[in-house]
Amino acid sequence: DLESNIQTMGTEKAELEKTVDVASTFSASNIQVTPVNEKKSGKEKNTTTAKRVDKLVVSFDVENRIAKSGPADMYLIVTAPDGKVISQSGNVLNTRADGDKNFTAKIPVNYEQGTRKEVQFPIRQDDFLTGDYRIEIYHNGFKIGEGTRSLKKGGLFG
Repeated sequence: DLESNIQTMGTEKAELEKTVDVASTFSASNIQVTPVNEKKSGKEKNTTTAKRVDKLVVSFDVENRIAKSGPADMYLIVTAPDGKVISQSGNVLNTRADGDKNFTAKIPVNYEQGTRKEVQFPIRQDDFLTGDYRIEIYHNGFKIGEGTRSLKKGGLFG
């Protein structure tokens, strides 16, 4: 009957939209996390000593052959060595696999169909801890890439 046909079509449409959603999700590659020390002179120097780090610069490439040109939002989750997400309160992302998660930054990307786009984003905070920082990148609620960066204790007085 017509009623069940309409319901079936609605279900199929929802499934199709979900498939397109998955297919149009970007993939991230060349993920790098660079700890940077900013000098008073404005010069920047790479460092892996936690107390000298002023920012972590996260960079990665995104691409997808079928995604249309236009704006897309990437979400970055940076977890500090103490297990806490570096986040403003209220920044919550609904992920497909892991439920709601706090996120560190929402990065708008202006994408051009069929190209690879480099994305770079600085994460600043007053004090970086010694240990491993875990970086996760999400798009459309899916995790599309991850990386880790270790920061070490300083030299003689660290």
